[in-house]
Order: sequence, then C-alpha cells, then structure tokens
Amino acid sequence: MELLEQIVEFKSSPELIGELYKYGIQKHYKAGTVILNENASVRSIPIVTKGTLKVIRTEEDGREILLYYIRAGESCIMSFLGGLHNETSKVRAEAEEDVEILFLPIEKVSLFIKAYPQWLDYIFRLYHKRFEELLEVVNAIAFKKVDERLLVLLQKKKELTGNKILHVTHEQLANELGTARVVVSRLLKQLEETGAVQLGRNKITLV
Repeated sequence: MELLEQIVEFKSSPELIGELYKYGIQKHYKAGTVILNENASVRSIPIVTKGTLKVIRTEEDGREILLYYIRAGESCIMSFLGGLHNETSKVRAEAEEDVEILFLPIEKVSLFIKAYPQWLDYIFRLYHKRFEELLEVVNAIAFKKVDERLLVLLQKKKELTGNKILHVTHEQLANELGTARVVVSRLLKQLEETGAVQLGRNKITLV
C-alpha cells in the first residue's frame, strides 16, 4: 500500500492519499483471475498496488486482442469512463500475474475530481498514456507482421515480470494478438530455430 505515496500526482496531497486509504478496499487475486468482465457494471475503480493486469477486448466472433497492461501505480481509464457515465464495461481485465488492487467506490471518484486537482491530473496522465498505447495497437495491427508483434509481446511480458521464462500457452498468446493458435505455434517454432527462444511445456524462455 505504500505505493500510493510514490505516485507522482499524489505526493503533494497527503489528504488525497488518506482518503484513498479510508475508502479504498484492498483485494488480492491470483494470476489468470478475471477482475472485470465485459458488459459488467462498473461499481469501483481499480488502482493496482502490486503486479500487473491486462485489458482485453473481445469481438462478437470470439476473437480477442490485448489492448494494454495496467502496472503497479496505475488504474484502468476504461473503468473511469464507464463508471462516471454509468455504462457497462467494454473490456475484460485479467490478472497477468498475482496482483493486489485497491478498489475505490465509483461514487468517490466524482467527489475526488472536484476536491483534489491531483486526482484529476492522475486521470489525465493515465488517459494520455492509454491513448498512446491504443495507437500503438492500431499501428501494429495495420502495419506490422504477426511475427514482429509476437516478439514485441514476448519482450513486454519479460519486462513486466522481470523474468525471461514466461509461463504462457500458445493459445493465450494467440488470443492476445488476435490471431490463430496454429499461427503462433508456427512462428514460435521459427523463433526457436533462429535461437531467439526455447520452447517448453506451457513456457517460453527468451534467449
């Protein structure tokens, strides 16, 4: 929980930190747990205090695409928008690794915007970052080959976990990239042949 004091926008407002501690509810989740489903009501805003969440969009035909990650010290801008406008969630949030999350009741979000300019600065910074990340997703889908996107995704997972051994299935990678499992399996085999990765059962080691 000490992480809240390290968030840039919060450092100048001990009062805001105190309010977050007072009204926030701390919960722990194991890797793979779905925190928020699509079309679910948004009743609270998550602030990740430890670990990482991934935010995924699912199409009607069942295909998925990874939109962005939420790291420690960050929140989900989609939850902010959905909660403020009383709309259901347009995305699914899932624990990439074991996480700790502070949930702030949605009714406090609007009050904090009016009472603490630091809270509004925090929201705008996250909005800007997520917008840039979504532009990267659009750019990657439009202009990059799947093998490039796969390698970028593997490197990003390595950075997030701090571990070159990734415990992830080909199916999970395919879902996050919005492609077929057989495509991912073929590309991983090619990467293994070039010496970029080593493949194991439900794990990939970046060399």
